[in-house]
Amino acid sequence: MKKLLQTLKNIWAIEDLRNKIVVTLALVLTYRFGNHIVLPGLDPNGIEAAQKAAKSTGLLGIFDMFAGGGFSQASILALGIMPYISASIFMQLMTILVPQLQKVQKEGESGRKKINQWTRYLTVIVTLFQAGAYVAYLNSPGYAEAILPAYKPFFWFSTVVTLTAGTLFVMWLGEKIQDKGLGNGTSIIIMVGILSRFPQSVIQEFSAKGERGGGGLLVFLIEIAILITIIMGLIILVQGVRKIPVNYAKQIIGNRQFGGARQFLPVKVNSAGVMPIIFAQAIMFLPTLVSFTNIDSAQGIVKIFNDHSNAWYMVIYAVMVIGFTFLYTALIFNPKQIAEDLKRNNGFIPGVKPGQPTADYIGSIMDKITLPGAIFLAFVGILPGFAQRLHVTQGFSTFFGGTSLLIMVGVILDTLQQIETHLLMRQYDGLMKGGRVQGRQTVSTTTI
Repeated sequence: MKKLLQTLKNIWAIEDLRNKIVVTLALVLTYRFGNHIVLPGLDPNGIEAAQKAAKSTGLLGIFDMFAGGGFSQASILALGIMPYISASIFMQLMTILVPQLQKVQKEGESGRKKINQWTRYLTVIVTLFQAGAYVAYLNSPGYAEAILPAYKPFFWFSTVVTLTAGTLFVMWLGEKIQDKGLGNGTSIIIMVGILSRFPQSVIQEFSAKGERGGGGLLVFLIEIAILITIIMGLIILVQGVRKIPVNYAKQIIGNRQFGGARQFLPVKVNSAGVMPIIFAQAIMFLPTLVSFTNIDSAQGIVKIFNDHSNAWYMVIYAVMVIGFTFLYTALIFNPKQIAEDLKRNNGFIPGVKPGQPTADYIGSIMDKITLPGAIFLAFVGILPGFAQRLHVTQGFSTFFGGTSLLIMVGVILDTLQQIETHLLMRQYDGLMKGGRVQGRQTVSTTTI
């Protein structure tokens, strides 16, 4: 406890770090305040009633989770950061698949600025489409009754404009957190949206267990202990790396010697991050669209893919997560490029010839460590379904695994790594007594 207080004192003593924390908190509070402002033309009381009646599941549930509940509350920030995330993912895939964009990306800082600007333009286009779909959602039974009759002629146009401006504002907040605050801005906003639902979920679970009587409190404490254990396992998954030894050839220039050092190439066990879970959830949502048709088997399909605790749903979902893990890892991890970079910098793996043999060796190691990582990621993805089967409330069960928990663990570790870097640069002790907090790939670029 004494070491913790001293660490907090050291953090607050660093002026630059203190300013970053204050700026981050101020911008996050601004985002949360905007999340509670209802769209123009809607009756807040009617929205509250519709929110209680509606059940946001599937892809809509993901939107609501990332928007911190703003999607179901019909707030001006209802779409949150999701359009920007979709645009970022699309641009990232395009830079991998399109040679012209690869050249732009390799231009350095100027290329990065061009791609970021194109991502912003694409965000506006994506937001306009999603805002139009959201207006249609608000015109569905439940929310439609909350639209003020006198405002209906202007509702579509004003809502699309407001939602687009709201998303761009959230994007701006994320960039400001990135520039002047602490951590990755987009990731912080997503994490805050997820965490905002945690207290209410805990209270609901505690109340549900309290109503059971005899042993209900003990069951609740056991659930908390299991949740902590799962978080510890996720930390191992996010932090886990395989270190490949790399030697650098000695170079003598004049009277000075360069190179000759032995380093390690860290290969992450879970390079794909949370992306496989997001892709799998999006694909699993598509069969539920059959419910809007007249197919006789629609109810059976919807029952399977809408019920996350269904055995068939969990099996199909786990297989898809494993498949998407290998697919996304193959897209973002290029062993050939790594082998070329090593060769260019006079680096080599002991016992492996430079060039293609090095690429094959790195690729084989990546395949070996990706399989257990993919299996564990699939297990994490279906944990909320197991929790629901054990009579955990739906809201609280989402924190037992899946997208929400993986994002929270990854973002918190990334932020702690930045804090530790500031401490070590000022000659203070780090956050951990032994070892280092390792960073991870950020949500906005590779994992969400």
